[in-house]
Amino acid sequence: MILEEFLNYVKTRRALSSTDIHQFMDDMSNEARRITFQLNTAYHTPGEVRDLLSELFGYPVPDTLRVFPPFYTDFGKNIHIGKDVFINACCHFQDHGGVTLGDGCQIGHNVVFATLNHDVTPERRADTYPAPIVLGKNVWIGSNSTILQGVTIGDNSIVAAGAVVTKDVPANTIVGGVPAQTIKQI
Repeated sequence: MILEEFLNYVKTRRALSSTDIHQFMDDMSNEARRITFQLNTAYHTPGEVRDLLSELFGYPVPDTLRVFPPFYTDFGKNIHIGKDVFINACCHFQDHGGVTLGDGCQIGHNVVFATLNHDVTPERRADTYPAPIVLGKNVWIGSNSTILQGVTIGDNSIVAAGAVVTKDVPANTIVGGVPAQTIKQI
């Protein structure tokens, strides 16, 4: 399997269950860990951080991207970043299903983006199902939040610290809690 085949396959949201897919995911995880270990074990200038993230993501990231390491991902090749994005320390991107951060997004400490979910039946528990996470423009994700697979967060919305977002968030909305509920409209 090659990257393009995998990225096309995950768009179908079908189970990631074949031996070929698992081997590809394992190989890509090893590459992602190699780069993130380099990123996370020494000081790097903002330009050096962007260079390492460009290698990790597989494309030149915007010059306006600012990331405070450590940064973690187990894949790396399905992360899409807009302009003027800030990602604070200790964030985890499980991006097999795809993570898109629109222009101007602000991501707090320890945020988790989880694009895979396991099958609920015990005999198929090892099967995972991908679905993308998409943040619109100017979204602010508070520290220690978790965004689950398949969630879209609309432009200008805010996720309060510690929230677990399991459903789509409309534009101009503040959500918080576990599971996240609407607090108010902006």
